[in-house]
Amino acid sequence: MQFKDYYETLGVEPSAGEAEIKTAYRRLARKYHPDVSKEAGAEDKFKAVNEAYEALRDPQKRGAYDQLRARGYRPGDEVQPPPGGFGGGYGGADFDEIFAGGGAGGGFSDFFESLFGRGRGPAGFGGQAGRPPPRGDTRAKLAVALETIYEGGSVRISVNGRTLEVRIPKGIQPGQMIRLAGQGSHGDLLLEIEYAAHPHFEVDGRNVIHVLPLAPWEAALGATISVPTLGGAVELKIPPNSEAGRKLRLRGRGLPGTPPGDQIVELEVLAPRANTEAQHEAYARMRDAFGDDWRRG
Repeated sequence: MQFKDYYETLGVEPSAGEAEIKTAYRRLARKYHPDVSKEAGAEDKFKAVNEAYEALRDPQKRGAYDQLRARGYRPGDEVQPPPGGFGGGYGGADFDEIFAGGGAGGGFSDFFESLFGRGRGPAGFGGQAGRPPPRGDTRAKLAVALETIYEGGSVRISVNGRTLEVRIPKGIQPGQMIRLAGQGSHGDLLLEIEYAAHPHFEVDGRNVIHVLPLAPWEAALGATISVPTLGGAVELKIPPNSEAGRKLRLRGRGLPGTPPGDQIVELEVLAPRANTEAQHEAYARMRDAFGDDWRRG
């Protein structure tokens, strides 16, 4: 099993704060999203970026990863667990016994699954080797896509060699439990819901936050732009003279509930790269039109 440098994947330093990590994830997820990227290997890069963000966005997971990284591993190095296993685990759940085949998170590498308690080896970094089987209910976390939270539906998980359908109620909140009677190692299986990381949306209560990149002329002159929501794309009117950080509200476009949440669209003004002579000239005309005192305005 080879070590992965999640900081390198996101292009940030190990000292990066939560906001910097989140910004890097947003940028790379947009760049490599399979629906928009034409680059070779974009899907694999998108998965790698998601895995890195999943590891670093949570303080408990990040702390466990940093402990391992501090032992001097570099990308491609073969990783050996310390005596007795790493011990960090993933929320205390015995994934070695429960999810034979990585059903809960799905799509993550063996390195990630072993580090955070989903490994299938006898010890694993989060393993429970040498411990007696737990008695009573078994608890685990289930990461669910926001689209499934929004619409309701079901997800498939592999439990003790069996494939089960788990019904996800529309609008279920993080921390709520779904009980599967008799499906645990020695009793019921309690699945604690958490929201899977999404390349376009973040969640604040029942509100959904989306960062919308704008060109300078769209922000200055106003525009009508197609904006993704969990229920499908909608047309959003951008008022003239909008500044970076301005928030626009799409009422009722958040997660279901009583009342339903809204979608908050935060504007991010970006300067496109000038790749042609005409584009360079356009920027020069903007410079001449605004002059050197534009910051004071």
